[in-house]
Amino acid sequence: MADILTSLRSLMASHSPPLDALVVPSEDYHQSEYVSARDKRREFVSGFTGSAGLALVSMNDARLWTDGRYFLQAEQELSDQWKLMRIGEDPPVDAWTADNLPAHAAVGIDPWCISVDTAQKWECAFAEKQQKLIQTATNLVDEVWKNRPPAETNPLIVHPLEYTGRSVADKLKDLREKLKNEKARGMIVTTLDEVAWLYNIRGNDVSYCPVVHAFAIVTSNSAFLYVDKRKVSSEAHSYIKENGIEVREYTAVSSDVLLLASNQLDSTSAVKGNQSIKTNSSEIDIVGNGTAESEENKADLIWVDPGSCCYALYSKLNSEKVLLKQSPLALAKALKNPVELDGLKKAHIRDGAAVVQYLVWLDKQMQEIYGASGYFLEFKSENKGKDSETRKLTEVTVSDKLEGFRASKELFRGLSFPTISSVGPNAAIIHYSPKAETCSELDPNSIYLCDSGAQYLDGTTDITRTVHFGKPSEHERACYTAVLKGHIALGNARFPNGTNGHALDILARIPLWKDGLDYRHGTGHGIGSYLNVHEGPHLISFRPQARNVPLQASMTVTDEPGYYEDGNFGIRLENVLIVKEGNTKFNFGEKGYLSFEHITWAPYQSKLIDVGLLMPDEIDWLNNYHSTCRDILAPYLDDSENAWLNKATEPIKV
Repeated sequence: MADILTSLRSLMASHSPPLDALVVPSEDYHQSEYVSARDKRREFVSGFTGSAGLALVSMNDARLWTDGRYFLQAEQELSDQWKLMRIGEDPPVDAWTADNLPAHAAVGIDPWCISVDTAQKWECAFAEKQQKLIQTATNLVDEVWKNRPPAETNPLIVHPLEYTGRSVADKLKDLREKLKNEKARGMIVTTLDEVAWLYNIRGNDVSYCPVVHAFAIVTSNSAFLYVDKRKVSSEAHSYIKENGIEVREYTAVSSDVLLLASNQLDSTSAVKGNQSIKTNSSEIDIVGNGTAESEENKADLIWVDPGSCCYALYSKLNSEKVLLKQSPLALAKALKNPVELDGLKKAHIRDGAAVVQYLVWLDKQMQEIYGASGYFLEFKSENKGKDSETRKLTEVTVSDKLEGFRASKELFRGLSFPTISSVGPNAAIIHYSPKAETCSELDPNSIYLCDSGAQYLDGTTDITRTVHFGKPSEHERACYTAVLKGHIALGNARFPNGTNGHALDILARIPLWKDGLDYRHGTGHGIGSYLNVHEGPHLISFRPQARNVPLQASMTVTDEPGYYEDGNFGIRLENVLIVKEGNTKFNFGEKGYLSFEHITWAPYQSKLIDVGLLMPDEIDWLNNYHSTCRDILAPYLDDSENAWLNKATEPIKV
């Protein structure tokens, strides 16, 4: 790690102008949450493996910013050369830089790995101290990273209409209508899942996310896909062409954005124009401000999402003719059509069966190997610990077994994120990622938290269950019950149209707040349809951005409150919900009301519940949910598994 920092600082010193600091974000050219191995630059530099974070290297300092999900993990992974900066507690990177670097300092950034919003925010913050944000011509980390993994060349996959529910032509028609309404003549699409959704394609370029590294540009009469052509089979190329899309090389997006800026980009001129247009900044200004354009054309805009478009592409446009607004594809993708909703429900049923099969297997193993009392408090194993000397279970071996159960299910295509299989103190690390060589062995006397999900052709899943195979303490049961009460309260909410996730977040926290407890993560995120497990633009969270988008019918969202005691245990419960029309007696204000439908099916562990803390309506909900679990999952389980499930879902009595 020391050699990496030394080499980086040498490049910073020799840069023109010399750099006082270099920012290394987590994101790739598409501002992705999960990135491919070759794009994990921040991890390479800092050693921190979490999915969210930002590194800053100055000539005598190295700092890593991350959020509350990763505080414990970062403390464990960062060397003493790094200082952890806790987002929400410590100054943000722009404020820290403005206050701790000298006036006129130069801060380097790869403009392909930073969004327009972030770049403009930092430029304003730095300007107050006469500091400058410098766009580097190359990524300095790449120059240091000698054994950087090669680029992925996995094939592009056509996602059929039987799963997408809407044709490319239909989606393009809607997008062009939105462009017209905004007086925009084109849009640059940079987010990987938006490109995949718009063109009904998928890929395997990023672990856990079925996307392909690609950009798209859509104009009033043309559509382009920028992708490594080695990934496009003849069949896929025919499909793309049939849908009126022109395939261009991934790297051509840079020059084509210049053509778009000068109103020269269409299906015939894209190739021709590429031969004549100059790419230096002065030429961009001449093209963008030419006096030969009509007044009507001057009003034309290029739509760019400032939260996801990289600064490198935005910088090629005339800023006066850019519409900086959230991509219309984000909301369109979040509003699932009937085919997608049906697929998601079916995928979650198969996934629930896999989770139950896993819990049945794990229960038996815990009893046989460790002599645990088991999933059911009163059940005692007859083979108490007979195999404990020769066999053991670890966080990794059991999560591999869970993946095996999922892999046996129809339409399975892989996991949707790295399984969070965590025991005892590790469960307090919110996004813990076990490693085979360092992970813990299961312990019947400790809480076990498993947050996992899968990708199926008809849907993406995400579920968390927390269990105990020994005798939980009264404190653990009280904490689990508080989390469960918040989980039920949110899932049962009815609320008027126009309500956002910021307003609903409190419902999941109130039972915890009553005892002075809380958690440092959001309560819910959207989920894709065989796409990213984390999907916007909506969310349920205390964070201000949760105010931006109200929940709407046919959206998906998770319900996942938790509680974590550092060095002791962690608890989280998570179901996926569909937002639907609310069945209310009245309709005050004629707004219309919404509610949630649970589509995740797996039992909550009764012996972790302090029934005395539940209200009668909470007990009724729990019993009804468990009854539905039995009915829905029974066809997918064998007799012994159904017997276990029947026991696990026995009605709770006061």
